[in-house]
Amino acid sequence: MKIEQIYTGCLAQGAYYIESKGEVAIIDPLREVQPYIEKANEDNAKIKYIFETHFHADFVSGHLTLAKETGADIIYGPMANPTFKVIIAKDNQEFKLGDITIKTLHTPGHTMESTTYLLKDKDGKDHAIFSGDTLFLGDVGRPDLAQKAAHLSQEDLAGTLFESLRNKIMPLADDVIVYPAHGAGSACGKNMMKETVDTLGNQKKMNYALRADMTKEEFIKEVTDGLLPPPLYFPLNVKMNKEGYKDIDEVIKQGAKPFSPNDFEALANETGALVLDVRHQNDYVKGHIPRSIFIGIDGGFAPWVGALIADIQQPILLVAPEGRIEETITRLSRVGFDNTIGYLENGFEAWKEADKEFDTLPSISASKFRDILNTGEIPVFDVRKESEFTAEHVDKAHNTPLDYLNEYLTEFPNNKTFYVHCAGGYRSVIAASILKSRGIHNLVDIAGGFKDIKEVGIETTDYVCPTTLK
Repeated sequence: MKIEQIYTGCLAQGAYYIESKGEVAIIDPLREVQPYIEKANEDNAKIKYIFETHFHADFVSGHLTLAKETGADIIYGPMANPTFKVIIAKDNQEFKLGDITIKTLHTPGHTMESTTYLLKDKDGKDHAIFSGDTLFLGDVGRPDLAQKAAHLSQEDLAGTLFESLRNKIMPLADDVIVYPAHGAGSACGKNMMKETVDTLGNQKKMNYALRADMTKEEFIKEVTDGLLPPPLYFPLNVKMNKEGYKDIDEVIKQGAKPFSPNDFEALANETGALVLDVRHQNDYVKGHIPRSIFIGIDGGFAPWVGALIADIQQPILLVAPEGRIEETITRLSRVGFDNTIGYLENGFEAWKEADKEFDTLPSISASKFRDILNTGEIPVFDVRKESEFTAEHVDKAHNTPLDYLNEYLTEFPNNKTFYVHCAGGYRSVIAASILKSRGIHNLVDIAGGFKDIKEVGIETTDYVCPTTLK
């Protein structure tokens, strides 16, 4: 038996490759499926099953393409209702894979079709669970994503999740391994550990949601407390996962079309496409196409695209580093953004060489910012998450989290220079690009973010450990 976790850091997502006696199961595959096929070929094995733990909201799964390429059966748990051919497993139904068994445990609560898959070894012993978004390490799945479709409140779903955990998962042995669908950084939970594999026994000790003496009412309150609104693209990804999507090869072919600066500019004007600049933030600061949006490929790229662009049908034109066009299109497609229509051939340098208008972003070091602060009170805007800000921030700074920046547009002054920072410099440049695209230009980015701000001795509030914030 072979189990491999295939973890994608940008999405904080874990897919799983399981092989036994020449038969393979894939759990929650990413959209680009060739790596799974290649692994099976290397093992001289055949992909037999594709197990989906639920209809994912934060990424587009590769189940349809993988089934088309391999002939494998797609399996969902009870209450799933996709528009394509699948096996809808019954609760406790078992599937043989080589000399091991995968058992369906219906665990509704995150969504009503949410299912955990229990792997039994060749001797019939419970070995591991693939818990999807039902159970994370340190947390459980948020219960507010399916309420509109199911006509249930988040409290109803949380109560259902409580029963699923108590009746299906917690009775399992402590040595059972937990393989979740996500880790720290995912928007599908709120308190995940940085680790991506653990034992159930340790989770019973560490995970607040698995306390043995917890009442259902306490569980509902704790699980629903502090939930932020989900990203706007989530329901659109659910729809694609339930109803289908284009093959990724077709998406890449459409998007990987080079355009000269003149044609690029004309196409942007003609289509109303968003010009998305995915270079490093330092390059964007030095020069960029006016009104382009920066979201760097080397940061939390795909989730930020989904959170900030929202409309997955938005036409996109790319400004990307050399050799990274296909990677960028692929990572956009992972979260359902399939409408990339081309890229700037030879990059931003070609734009400058064509003598096209370009813009820059004022940016200063933390030490320069300290000198300016010493001259008097100035407006400072911190675009980190609320929890980061509450833990520690520049004295008298305003918190305008990047996730919800559009809700704070009226708070930025229009008659004086203001300063923007995040933790390390990535998010603040995203925020600045959005503000500039909205016609707000009286801003200055603080390079290096809060990390550099602390190092140069700028006054901050007393530190409060985030785990004490409730």
